[in-house]
Amino acid sequence: MERSAQRLGRALVVVVDDRTAQGETEDAIGPLVTELLEEAGFIVDGSVVVRADIVEIRNALNTAVIGGVDLVLTVGGTGVAPRDVTPDATSGVLDRPVPGIAEALRSSGLAAGAVDAGVSRGLVGLSGSTLVVNLAGSRPAVRDGMATLSTLLPYVIGELSGLTGE
Repeated sequence: MERSAQRLGRALVVVVDDRTAQGETEDAIGPLVTELLEEAGFIVDGSVVVRADIVEIRNALNTAVIGGVDLVLTVGGTGVAPRDVTPDATSGVLDRPVPGIAEALRSSGLAAGAVDAGVSRGLVGLSGSTLVVNLAGSRPAVRDGMATLSTLLPYVIGELSGLTGE
């Protein structure tokens, strides 16, 4: 069944940014990710901004999973700086890793010149039937990451929902 002609499912965006979470700056990345997800065929339940804190990130991820979204996409906090803890928080939520997607995001990001994507520690995996994806936080990394994901998500979401057959 071709899912791209219909809605792929529900998604939630989690933006990991201390300054935005504290109200010092406006969220510029959440609306971009929301727009790109909608173009890819998702109904976006919303965008949540959290501090770079393992507990806050994990709570946002667990809330999304419990809420039954098909995809939760985190943006930011995937690098090597001390405050980049998104992968650390994500690892505690995942039941099964999907390393091939994470590697594809790193490879395509680096090829596109998004260095933060190329050196990202971001994870991709399943929590229950929800796909969790960590993206690096720059606009180029998000744009390239979403281009890469747009070819993979219809297949993965179809597999998780049982709509693709082998």
